[in-house]
Amino acid sequence: MNTQNKATEVLISSFADDEDMLELVEMFVEELPSRAKSIETALSRHDLATLKSLAHQLKGAAGGYGFPAITDVAQELEESCKMQADLEKLTAQTQQIIAMCHSARAR
Repeated sequence: MNTQNKATEVLISSFADDEDMLELVEMFVEELPSRAKSIETALSRHDLATLKSLAHQLKGAAGGYGFPAITDVAQELEESCKMQADLEKLTAQTQQIIAMCHSARAR
């Protein structure tokens, strides 16, 4: 699967047409930049334990709010942390997650 292109497009929640979920999805989207910053900070500190934990949290939450593409990339980052991947790979995955977090929209 080519997830590289997903980082540059606007990501719309699969719940965009669900009025019952819209407010919750909007709140989730509003906190994504903060989550992205935390992930970026953990990487800059080479704190793989925190990075793995943040990726794990994002993986679950993103799927629950209708963002399977973010879930997929967060899962890849979590696995890379478990495998203690090289910094270049971790950096690329982190940058992709950050871009996706900033391009996510409730609708």
